[in-house]
Amino acid sequence: MVSVTSLLLAGALASSALAETHVYNWTAAWGTANLDGYERPVITCNGEFPWPDVIVNKGDRVIVHLNNGFDDRNTSLHFHGLFQHGTNQMDGPEMITQCPVPIGHTMTYNFTAPDQIGSYWYHSHTAGQYMDGMRGVMVISEDNNDYPYKQGIDYNETATLTFMEWYHDTADVLIPDFLNLYNPTGAEPIPNNFLMNNTKNMTWEVEPDTTYLLRLVNIGGFVSYWFFIEGHNMTVVEVDGVPVEKYETDKIYITVAQRYTVLITTKDDTSKNYAIMQLVDDGMLDLIPSGLLLNTTHTMSYSSDNAEVEEYYVDCLDDDCYLDDMKLVPYDKVELYDDPDHVITISVIMDNLKNGVNYAFFNNITYTAPKTPTLLTVLAAGDLASNELVYGTNTHTIVLQKDEIVDIVLNNEDTGKHPFHLHGHVFQLIDRGAAVDDDDPFVHFDYDNHTEFAEYPMMRDTVYVRPQSNIVMRFKADNPGVWMFHCHIEWHLVQGLALVLVEAPEEIQNNSAQQLTQQHIDNCEANGINVKSNAAGNTENFLDLTGQNVQHGDIPDGFTGKGIVAMVFSCIAAILGLITIAVYGLMDIKNLEVEVAQDLGVVEDLQNTEDVVVEETSSKQSSAEGKY
Repeated sequence: MVSVTSLLLAGALASSALAETHVYNWTAAWGTANLDGYERPVITCNGEFPWPDVIVNKGDRVIVHLNNGFDDRNTSLHFHGLFQHGTNQMDGPEMITQCPVPIGHTMTYNFTAPDQIGSYWYHSHTAGQYMDGMRGVMVISEDNNDYPYKQGIDYNETATLTFMEWYHDTADVLIPDFLNLYNPTGAEPIPNNFLMNNTKNMTWEVEPDTTYLLRLVNIGGFVSYWFFIEGHNMTVVEVDGVPVEKYETDKIYITVAQRYTVLITTKDDTSKNYAIMQLVDDGMLDLIPSGLLLNTTHTMSYSSDNAEVEEYYVDCLDDDCYLDDMKLVPYDKVELYDDPDHVITISVIMDNLKNGVNYAFFNNITYTAPKTPTLLTVLAAGDLASNELVYGTNTHTIVLQKDEIVDIVLNNEDTGKHPFHLHGHVFQLIDRGAAVDDDDPFVHFDYDNHTEFAEYPMMRDTVYVRPQSNIVMRFKADNPGVWMFHCHIEWHLVQGLALVLVEAPEEIQNNSAQQLTQQHIDNCEANGINVKSNAAGNTENFLDLTGQNVQHGDIPDGFTGKGIVAMVFSCIAAILGLITIAVYGLMDIKNLEVEVAQDLGVVEDLQNTEDVVVEETSSKQSSAEGKY
């Protein structure tokens, strides 16, 4: 069997002579756009929206000058799925590998991708910004002859479909309402619409008898979708930049941050157009407002003269009725890595802290950013760089040694589904447990009792875990750097569902290419961040964490004095409310609603108040099973 390393090295040598340099000068700032009939503020690139696609060849150099054109916030940029070998500071998550880009400043992202091919994307890694539109597709082209899935595959055209939810409010409004004492269950904001290619009713014009290489990219920040096209099957040839052996399916389940590349061959007959369906996994929504369209219909158009398409339904959405990505086999047939040298076992929990806000936790730690980016602490810590303490107790930082085989065993104790992403790597998904009903106890992974691991496990960089279940991801720590592992639901990331892997810290320090650029240092100083300090900002003693950022305290066991007082007054208010209802119920009063509203001090005109109708997710889910 030819090794992956040999293939990559041969490809790098063959393409180096043809490599080009692509320079982009982007300014991020506010503008407006109307994607679904509602105009709202969006983050623009050089005054335009949406942001441009980046299409380069394998081995090319990419230079992006990101200018902060905001007048009230910092920013950043992450190239999702790129390994950033030797260029860790270009990875993008602020306070992990870089200081945020301050107002009026620039960060130059300068890197090559000699060993990667396929479908990727880029987005801001500053809380909430990519939900406001700061994102785009990136493709590392298959033009080079050594591209694996080009062998035996013939196609005529390429196309891209992007998936996203869309809100009418900006993240500035949504995040404070979400992380709020009055949202104690942590219910995520409900989108106003679900879009494809930045529009509500997308039309994909196709030619007959043509094979398309179609890239599917979920650039959203919350929900997953089932994707299917009336009357057409798809052949999967790549996931998350990993070429795979051909696999035919009629439905794909795609979470946020995942990418699928498929082949679709159109029909000879042009007399009919076909429905492209984007069906929301409504089990991820706490409430479903009346009128929210969950099964969005788009059009595969053979001719504009044909009749409009109608909503298309399928009979089954059970796990065995759509593509199980664990059945995919990497094209290069990478064998299951050896038994792990290092096992990281983490449990996902969503709970409230003392301030009443609902947070997300790995092993009771909700990620809280350090005062100095973790990569900067690695470079400054000297011999202490292998001591996890210097990175803070609330960053959940784990140090890995070079070339260790690592298992991340993730036990999901939450009743929701989560897509997890690892920066700097693809991993082998070696086990994924079945979903567990809400009323049943969650299931932790057991090395002594599991399904047989595949000989050539599926590999990708983003994978979902089912409710109250588990997944096991295995990878090789062969990319020295600081890498984030986190849930890619943006709401859960701002809740703190993340940890940090510091991989081979000594090699990071000894690699001259990993040293900070002067521009990076200038940006840190403009933010008031010391580039040579520990997580607490201390420069003298890196083991001194005095002043570090930490999470809020736990809620005390039992009732506190404030809790008892709050409960008493709540009971009194409830009793008075019942008495008021009873009294008015015995009276025949004209304009009763207005009288009650005036007595209770409600000033809004009830005649102008619209009811908001919601349905419980469980009831909608049961009806969906019979409908789609």
